[in-house]
Order: sequence, then structure tokens, then C-alpha cells
Amino acid sequence: MTAVDNIKLEAGWKQALREEFDKPYMKSLGDFLRQEKAAGKEIYPPGPLIFNALNSTPLAQVRVVIIGQDPYHGPGQAHGLCFSVQPGVPTPPSLLNIYKELKRDLNIDIPGHGCLQHWAEQGVLLLNTSLTVERGIAGSHAGKGWHAFTDKVIETVSQQCEHLVFLLWGAHAQSKQRLIDPTRHLVLRSPHPSPLSAHRGFLGNGHFGRTNKFLEQHGLAPIDWRLPEL
Repeated sequence: MTAVDNIKLEAGWKQALREEFDKPYMKSLGDFLRQEKAAGKEIYPPGPLIFNALNSTPLAQVRVVIIGQDPYHGPGQAHGLCFSVQPGVPTPPSLLNIYKELKRDLNIDIPGHGCLQHWAEQGVLLLNTSLTVERGIAGSHAGKGWHAFTDKVIETVSQQCEHLVFLLWGAHAQSKQRLIDPTRHLVLRSPHPSPLSAHRGFLGNGHFGRTNKFLEQHGLAPIDWRLPEL
């Protein structure tokens, strides 16, 4: 038995990432998280949702990859999908700008919630580069090993899948472009959707329409970006 056998993880990802879970950095990361919890610190998202992005979007079904930074650090927000919040939580400002661009690009009405689970279940891998965070402290787990793990996730989808679309919004996501094979996949870049930068080129980037056009050109079903009301 290896370390990954103790973790609930979709079978395709479990096979592809099996060796990663046995590396020293992942053991150190696990020890760190256990120590933080033992010290009474609140860690987000809840344990069963840490790998929600991978469990919601099986490796064989990935069509689009959106890269975020770290989970929301407010109570009840994070559930393991980048930019997404749990049902009943107000839509965060960056996600609202994503919705505004969807409305402008594809005339999709802005939903009344911020849960992107419907996208994940269609093959949109909503990957934060850190998968945990301490309550109230943005970026608090960024240097603890998650980046090595999620870099491996990005490399894996680049190598094992064909005709993906990678949406790299902002400098942090764009720093991961080195892990992506541009001869096999479409890479779309723009500023981040945060209120600080969205007006510099995120709004108007047309990424959602361009994503679907690329998928259809390669005989793949487009993403239904409409989110059902909860």
C-alpha cells in the first residue's frame, strides 16, 4: 500500500499521481496540515473537499483548465474549486467579473450564486495551485509543497490529454505556462478578473467563446457555461 491508497481520489488521477504521494515533500505537507489542525487552526476547504477539483473532473474527461491561486480564506467559502464558492455564499468580486465577461461574450445571464460545480462536472478543471489555506491568511500554505503537487497535475494533463484549453488569467496562472505543451493545446492569457485588473483586458477577452470554438474544431463538445440555479 502507498500513501495515495489512504486518500479518496478519482481512479485516473490516483494512477497518474501515485508516485507523487510517496515523495518526501508530500509527507512533509501532510505532517504540516496535521500539526496545524492539532494546534486548533482552521484550514480551508474541509478535508474531504481538498481534492474536489480532481474528484469532480476525472483525468480522462478534462477539456478545459482554469488555474487559480489559493482557496478563499473566509468561513464557508472554499470547496476545492478555484473561483467557486459553496452554495449560499455571496459571489466574490472576481467571479462576478467572470460572469460579466460570460454575459458580454456569450450572452449568458449572470446566475444568482457562485458555485461552479456544474463546470467541473463537464470537464473544466478548476485548479488552485495551493489546495489549502489557513482561515483569514491568504497564501498561508503556498510554500508548503502544494505548488510542486499542482505543477505535476498541470504537467500530467498537458502530457496525457489532447486538445485542451488552458485559461491563464493573471501573472500567477501565466507562470505555469512553462508546464504546458503549446503544440497540443490552446493557451489563452489575459489579466486576472479581480476588480484591480479586470478592466485592463480581462473584460473583453472573449475566452469562453474561443474555448468552445477550439473544442468544436477538434470534434469535442463545447462547454455549457450556463449555471443552473440552485
